[in-house]
Amino acid sequence: QVQLVESGGGSVQAGGSLRLSCVASGYSFISYRRNCMGWFRQAPGREREGVASISSDDTTSYADSVKDRFTISKDNAKRTLYLQMNSLKPEDTAMYYCAADQKSYTDYPLRENEYAYWGQGTRVTVSS
Repeated sequence: QVQLVESGGGSVQAGGSLRLSCVASGYSFISYRRNCMGWFRQAPGREREGVASISSDDTTSYADSVKDRFTISKDNAKRTLYLQMNSLKPEDTAMYYCAADQKSYTDYPLRENEYAYWGQGTRVTVSS
């Protein structure tokens, strides 16, 4: 049973930084390496949207709204996915979710229906 647990959310002022982490369990090392993984977010009153993704060969994709500010990475040995968020803006306020799927690549890395496993989320609040 794959489980994803996010951490690292919090409250920061605009311009600040946070690093989110997502620890996966229920995977072997080889299986984790072969996964696609992503970060999604949902702001109050809005639909969930893809933020960033990383495939098994470390190809990354980003939403236009976070390019050059956010960086996705993963540590296969620790089975941990990261999202470094810099230059945060009030519009980045949302619940952030980690997602994973056991395919190594997808043509639609920021679509939520490409991912089978989801964490419970960690909240990020950015004040102006």
